[in-house]
Amino acid sequence: MQIKEVRAFVVRGGGADYHDQTEAHWIDDHICTPMSKYEEYKKSRKSFGINVLGTLVVEIEAVDGTVGFAVTTGGEIGAFIVEKHLARFLEGADVTDIEKIWDQMFNSTLYYGRKGVVLNAISGVDLALWDLLGKVRNEPVHKMIGGAVRDELKFYATGARPDLAKEMGFIGGKLPLQWGPADGEEGLKKNIETLANMRSKVGDDFWLMFDCWMSLDLNYSIKLAKAASEYGLKWIEEALPPDDYWGYAELRENIPKGMMVTTGEHEATRWGFRMLFDKNCCDLIQPDVGWCGGLTELLKISALADAHNKLVVPHGSSVYSYHFVFTRQNSPFAEFLMMAPNADKVVPMFNPLLLDEPIPVNGRMHISVLDKPGFGVRLNPACELSRPYTH
Repeated sequence: MQIKEVRAFVVRGGGADYHDQTEAHWIDDHICTPMSKYEEYKKSRKSFGINVLGTLVVEIEAVDGTVGFAVTTGGEIGAFIVEKHLARFLEGADVTDIEKIWDQMFNSTLYYGRKGVVLNAISGVDLALWDLLGKVRNEPVHKMIGGAVRDELKFYATGARPDLAKEMGFIGGKLPLQWGPADGEEGLKKNIETLANMRSKVGDDFWLMFDCWMSLDLNYSIKLAKAASEYGLKWIEEALPPDDYWGYAELRENIPKGMMVTTGEHEATRWGFRMLFDKNCCDLIQPDVGWCGGLTELLKISALADAHNKLVVPHGSSVYSYHFVFTRQNSPFAEFLMMAPNADKVVPMFNPLLLDEPIPVNGRMHISVLDKPGFGVRLNPACELSRPYTH
């Protein structure tokens, strides 16, 4: 069966661009960033433009009318790339030509792509292709990429309230770091006080992690890790800028024994992750399937990680990563982003954009909830989609 048409849409307010939230949401409240050294951009991530892109929706229609779709970030820029550049490699191709289409999309954009928004767009197309193929074959994605290796998936929660996450049944909680190098020793002390307070609330057996969102330098990262070891920090995540492979290697050599270094949320393609492995930068990688090159590329990244004895726990991307994690032995648990404004209840991660989006129950998910064709979700018709470009 052949592909008839490719369409790209933009939507605002939540969805795959989960930073595009209204006011008073924990995800935008005093979280340390690479821009925290500037006082005017310190309090809110939206103040420096973290939400400017919006969500990209890619639809791919087969000649029989079957439509596969996927969502990622990329907004209008991503829509332009899909409509004006990438669509030529899809329309008229067989729905099974996923590997060839990926190769053509990547190599044709090398001169202006390789990472960033271009890879977001490629990822969105790739995920939509897998959704379409699953619908054509009447199979869930997880069955097409090897089948489940476990019946139940365990989750940790990312959000401002790990203590509440424990009550909801999650196996751990990842805190956003609030103070960075620009805040000096006093800021470091506040970070440790936050960790100590949360440890007192959750007890010794609950995982606690710090998400540093690319905001630290090497010296600060080492000091933070050593100070946090007293409170059983499981890992320190994305402490340095993504391209500082040398810094990550040194950080991993100098953190307390038993603590993990994790990164990869903002890395892309097998070549980017190869650098992380070659320099032994981390213990666990966190590719986002909507940003790293899609499912086609994530499968290659995972195989590479397996050969280097590294764990793969994708950055929160809802059903697009759940199908993958269920099928990989080196992906023993998954991340869930607490998208309730106060991180006090479990709501769908890409709400309100997706219908039938599964969520963990008591921090767990059974494989049966994913047994629907493709990725098993639908676009919410109440969300206003715009198609800024056509071809």
